[in-house]
Amino acid sequence: MVYKQLTVLFSFCFLFLSCSQQVTTRKDFALGTFCTITIFEKGQIGVCDEVFSRIREIEKLMSFNISSSDVSRINAAAGIEPVFVREDTFKVIERAIFFAELSGGAFDPTVGPIVSLWGISSKPRVPSKEEINDALPLINWRNIELDARLKSVYLKQSGMAIDLGGIAKGYAADEAVKIIKSHKINSAKIDLGGNIFMIGMRTDRKLWKVGIQNPDGRRGSIIGYLRITEKTVVSSGVYERNFEENGMFYHHLLSVKDGYPVNNGIVSVTIIADNSMDADALSTSIFVSGYENGISILKNYGKAQAVFVFHDNSVIVTGGFDFLLTDKRYSMATMKE
Repeated sequence: MVYKQLTVLFSFCFLFLSCSQQVTTRKDFALGTFCTITIFEKGQIGVCDEVFSRIREIEKLMSFNISSSDVSRINAAAGIEPVFVREDTFKVIERAIFFAELSGGAFDPTVGPIVSLWGISSKPRVPSKEEINDALPLINWRNIELDARLKSVYLKQSGMAIDLGGIAKGYAADEAVKIIKSHKINSAKIDLGGNIFMIGMRTDRKLWKVGIQNPDGRRGSIIGYLRITEKTVVSSGVYERNFEENGMFYHHLLSVKDGYPVNNGIVSVTIIADNSMDADALSTSIFVSGYENGISILKNYGKAQAVFVFHDNSVIVTGGFDFLLTDKRYSMATMKE
């Protein structure tokens, strides 16, 4: 699975905790990135263990790179036969198809053949035009056949490949939230390599502050921050995974129309929503679609907001939340209708 591996967002919580306040933090490598769970009240290491167990269960089901995963079994049987999968996998693929339709195909879970050609997360290279042309006909979310009764998935054409890297980590974040809340914990932070979910409020009853990564690539540098509570914040940007070859810059956000990295003036899109799986898919859908089409997707979805950062250092926010721009090299622009 190709995940958004580098930290999309730099989350910082100005917490003023008393000596008696228990804080439990666990950091581990999963989903192709470092994941951190922090519990600010009633924290117990057993809760963190339960969360990481669930995260690893999801990874084993949906990884593009684990041969025994549901996703790998689906891909190996492309054009041959349906594959029975776990409820989790079916649910995520079903939601991925929803966003493929919502985005007019800009988000497409069958992007696997093109992602493999570029190899940005492993051995990056620029594929030949012939390779890309051969792979493009294999990308078509409409050729995924689901059977809800049997929980089976079938790729109709040989050579097709599902990649859930743009949505599965968000699903894992949502599952982590369920576990933490089931233990009656009211203040916690989930950071799955940049897919952030802030549960409740800070222990001083103030809103959380979540910084938006500076697209110039400097790790830990932010352009500003959001004040939120009980929200997820997920970004897609050109700085996440990229490489240079012969003086040309290439990033991992690929167009399913021509098979090359998207170049539409956007350098990052940050989604603020209630559901991390949806925010994960929305951030990719909107980035790939471009600003005008992205705004349309956002309006049709109806339950999320966004921060756009452009190549010219302008920033547009869609409203509905508190955002403070702190980097003077960037400037706020008026939202275009």
